[in-house]
Amino acid sequence: MMAEKISTLQQALDVVEALEPQEQAILVDIISKRLSQQQSTELLKEVTQARQDYQQGNIKRGSVADLMAKLDE
Repeated sequence: MMAEKISTLQQALDVVEALEPQEQAILVDIISKRLSQQQSTELLKEVTQARQDYQQGNIKRGSVADLMAKLDE
């Protein structure tokens, strides 16, 4: 009989369910803060890239009318 493969996520859920409720709440808080930090880091990378693109002239400026005219070409 083949053993069923348990996903990493399911294993993590099993471990979390074994924790006391207060420990689960602490874990949720830690994960939430880490996700927020990761999102902030990603946003900073995107802003840095956008600034570099702007400085290198890779960004075009214009109005919505300019954009629409360009799309009609």
